[in-house]
Amino acid sequence: MHRSREWLYERFSQDKRQNPEMPVRALAQKYRVSRNTVAKALRLEDFEFEKNPDVAPAPIGEPRNPARMPEGRPLVVIADSGAGKSHLLIGTDTAVAEAGLTARYTTTSAPVNELAEGNAAKRLSGVIAGYSKVDLLCLDEFGYLNLAKPGAKLLFQIFTEREERKATAVAPNTPLSEWDKTFTDPRLCAAIADRLTFKGPLIQPGTASYRLKATESEYRSARRS
Repeated sequence: MHRSREWLYERFSQDKRQNPEMPVRALAQKYRVSRNTVAKALRLEDFEFEKNPDVAPAPIGEPRNPARMPEGRPLVVIADSGAGKSHLLIGTDTAVAEAGLTARYTTTSAPVNELAEGNAAKRLSGVIAGYSKVDLLCLDEFGYLNLAKPGAKLLFQIFTEREERKATAVAPNTPLSEWDKTFTDPRLCAAIADRLTFKGPLIQPGTASYRLKATESEYRSARRS
């Protein structure tokens, strides 16, 4: 069934008010639309900074400044599931796109799979070029993979192409000290961490889950009634 963007945005906004950190995947499944459609409805202005004192609006506002995009400064948002990192990442992506620049939001598994397929089909350079040309590349679910050296080396090529030229934002669920669980080759792990943190802000929303808080609040309200 076709649904207008206005209809979807109204429903997304309603869901976000009830559960500010409802996963993008859950919204997409609920309304049978793509993740990108959901992403367009998530904005930094909707993030409840007052409920998360560990996140200051000013550092978040810096990376979405179009003037910073050509400098290629990275952004790293580290938090546990449900703490708001996807909202911050998607909101930054949306703000940059609305400023007239190119931005792409995706999960980290997407480029890893595309790179592997491109390498096997002898079209690796084309895949790398596609991910290298956008002004802002946002990679969500950054710490959910365990990449062996071949996969990590392919992803590293994208980071190398973008370094100090195009901005890259990632949202891992693990601290820097545990990135070796994602990138199992020590030297490659150090090189990736170096490129993704150089001259860029490191934002840590913490470990508190908005989804868990919302569930607990609803449970307490139900018991009182």
